Amino acid sequence: MLLKLPTETISIQEIPIHKNVKLFMKREDLIHPQISGNKYWKLFYNINHYLERNPENPFVITFGGAFSNHISAVSAVGKLSGIPTLGLIRGEELQDKWRDNPTLLFAKRNGMNLKFITREEYRNKEKLAEFLTHEFPDALIIPEGGTNQEAVEGVKMMLNNKTKDFDYLCTAVGTGGTVAGISRFCEDNQKVIGFKAVDDSSLENKIRELTLKKNFDLIDSGFGGYGKIKDENIRFINDFKESYGIPLEPVYTGKMMQKVTELIDEGYFPENSRILCFHTGGLQGIEGANLLLEKQNRKLII
Repeated sequence: MLLKLPTETISIQEIPIHKNVKLFMKREDLIHPQISGNKYWKLFYNINHYLERNPENPFVITFGGAFSNHISAVSAVGKLSGIPTLGLIRGEELQDKWRDNPTLLFAKRNGMNLKFITREEYRNKEKLAEFLTHEFPDALIIPEGGTNQEAVEGVKMMLNNKTKDFDYLCTAVGTGGTVAGISRFCEDNQKVIGFKAVDDSSLENKIRELTLKKNFDLIDSGFGGYGKIKDENIRFINDFKESYGIPLEPVYTGKMMQKVTELIDEGYFPENSRILCFHTGGLQGIEGANLLLEKQNRKLII
């Protein structure tokens, strides 16, 4: 079964911040209940082009961490499409603990096989992918985070006539595929800002190779490091949901929106700028984050 284009337009919601700029959010998190946000579009052409080739033994293999939105999404695509899936998961210590992890449990219930590998093996996942290509010649091997040229092409679907009306386009950045796609396909007069959740000095060059444009800036929004959740992040996410009715997760979109509001307060954006932030989904990660926060006797994300 191919992934389909949505029948309804994804909504753009104004965030009434009462400042000298206009802030909006495009709710890509609403595109599908299980294949969330940018993951839907990053997988769109990867999966559809693969199935159109009618492989004799269809099989999808990919990589991710313990709470990976990508692993969650690929497992859901596999169940939806009837394709066997394999997730290579960073951290062999999770071998006997996956049942306590809501992301991995969800993936298993979708039929995904999980193989836990050491962090050293994971760092060499490109070589591992080459080996898997020989072992499973019919398989589709998707890189970590789903970022490749077909993913960048899919991200084009996040842009439409309504997104042309904005001066700034903002998205969270993990592996770089989403910001590369927005950068490549946006209007010439638009400025793209990627909010980095990871401290990766090679990220800018990777994005340039994917987009071939120089219309984007990267701003750190790690707030202490990838996957680190500070009390200020929790307060912001909970206040944001209470004020605007929009849930945010604490790794990507939550930190991006917190940083965007800080930049607005600091006067980063020119007066009367129209700013569009993309909600890239990943709300499945809240449950796992709350499990960790609960163990630390800290306030939970609502």
